[in-house]
Amino acid sequence: MRNRSFGNGVIAGVTVVALCTGAWLLRSGAETHAPPQPSAAQAHSRTGGTAGRAGVPALPPSPPDRVRIPAIGVDAPLMGLALTRSGSLDVPPAGRKNLAGWYEAGTTPGETGTAILAGHVDNAEGPAVFYDLGALRKGSAIEVDRRDGSVAVFTVDAVEVYDAKNFPDEKVYGAANRPELRVITCGGGYSRSTGYRGNVVVFAHLTGNR
Repeated sequence: MRNRSFGNGVIAGVTVVALCTGAWLLRSGAETHAPPQPSAAQAHSRTGGTAGRAGVPALPPSPPDRVRIPAIGVDAPLMGLALTRSGSLDVPPAGRKNLAGWYEAGTTPGETGTAILAGHVDNAEGPAVFYDLGALRKGSAIEVDRRDGSVAVFTVDAVEVYDAKNFPDEKVYGAANRPELRVITCGGGYSRSTGYRGNVVVFAHLTGNR
């Protein structure tokens, strides 16, 4: 797997087997329960325009503790994620379906750069924390509680889905000159033999804090 560079670190890939096996679909045998996927209308504009309000000044570094995405009912604690020995991003324990993680060696949400959140789409028991991520729409809010007591508020610019073989590393993980956020889970279709074929990626930028 190729190294993927972003922010202040290098990562071999978020699409590790533990995150994208589709455990629930394998167990139930019901592809009709596959999670929603983003439509073309939610992708980045071909003109390069940015959705949502203008950006605001960056916040000082502070680890995140919780993420909320009201439009899809997400309200979950965050744990720190490191890299595995193979260089890929580790994942939250599969048994804790309402738990997401952030890449703690990289940018913290709200400071200048690209911060990364990742979580399971399902586990053996059913939908997990980011099951509905593909249904998120441009302009939606993402709130991240930070350990310093502040809340970083992001506005969604785009929601896109990529095949694992054609994942745009630089687009997703590349360094940014403003506070940006990526929220990643599995998607891109499902095969019983290989699990999910790719990833759903939410692109957002900081538009407020409180």
